[in-house]
Amino acid sequence: MNQKSTDGPGQPPLPGGVEMVIVPRAHDVGGFEVHRALPAREKQMIGPFIFFDQMGPGEFLTGQGLDVRPHPHIGLATVTYLFDGSIMHRDSLGTQLPILPGDVNWMTAGSGIAHSERTDASLRTHRNPLFGIQSWVALPKPMEEMPAAFAHHTATSLPVQEDQGVRLRLIAGEGWGMRSPVVTHWPLFYGDATLMPGAMLPLPDQHEERGAYVVEGSVDVAGTRFEAGRMLLFRSGDRLAVQAGPSGARLLMLGGAVMDGPRFIFWNFVSSSRDRIEQAKRDWKTGRFGKVAGDEQEFIPLPEVRV
Repeated sequence: MNQKSTDGPGQPPLPGGVEMVIVPRAHDVGGFEVHRALPAREKQMIGPFIFFDQMGPGEFLTGQGLDVRPHPHIGLATVTYLFDGSIMHRDSLGTQLPILPGDVNWMTAGSGIAHSERTDASLRTHRNPLFGIQSWVALPKPMEEMPAAFAHHTATSLPVQEDQGVRLRLIAGEGWGMRSPVVTHWPLFYGDATLMPGAMLPLPDQHEERGAYVVEGSVDVAGTRFEAGRMLLFRSGDRLAVQAGPSGARLLMLGGAVMDGPRFIFWNFVSSSRDRIEQAKRDWKTGRFGKVAGDEQEFIPLPEVRV
């Protein structure tokens, strides 16, 4: 096969079935560089996924760590999924729980929640790696104001398939004949796939919007190679598969039904209503969100400009 690469100057046209390629933008979050693939100028959402950040891979030196101070959310669910390291999650519901590799932390903000994400003090006596993904899932309009909730699912509780050089863990939703125990409020799929060199993984064909984020290695689609750090969006209805490159690949597969309308985004707030965003801004400024248990001394102020 004569394989082409999408990286570098003179990029070739996209292969059949690939609608667009999103190159993440770098941001600083809590003293750690992240790469944001969603929302992008080209695409706000893939299914209900409206935010997608890659954290790391990186390492904190002794005495250092992740410090995302208490901050608020509305109208979405945050999904934290780690490949390496640990994050201590605390929220205004009273939750205090470490996130470990392969676990799923699904925090539904709904009408409003505040939380913090830090490297636990007990771990700062040595170096600490951090590598993972945080995504946000928009809630359907009738559920944007549902009560806040938190659910934790261990890695061993998630369904896994292993076949022909592919190991696939279904993080949430339905796909590849599996159903995750994680409760969602919109049709979606979210999978963590590790592929041996040359192995192939078909896309689930029951979902309208489908994407793949190349975490490690590379993949080939119809003869074109895509390197790590690329979000691929595939055309609806096409029967497609991704094939791992010569060093194998790790992918996060994601998508679902087209969302019930666009969303407004300001900072950590997502809503179908501009007025609701403005109310959330006032609520955070005036202290009407709950305090984060065990992390009451600090908070992130409301930005004065759109972020």
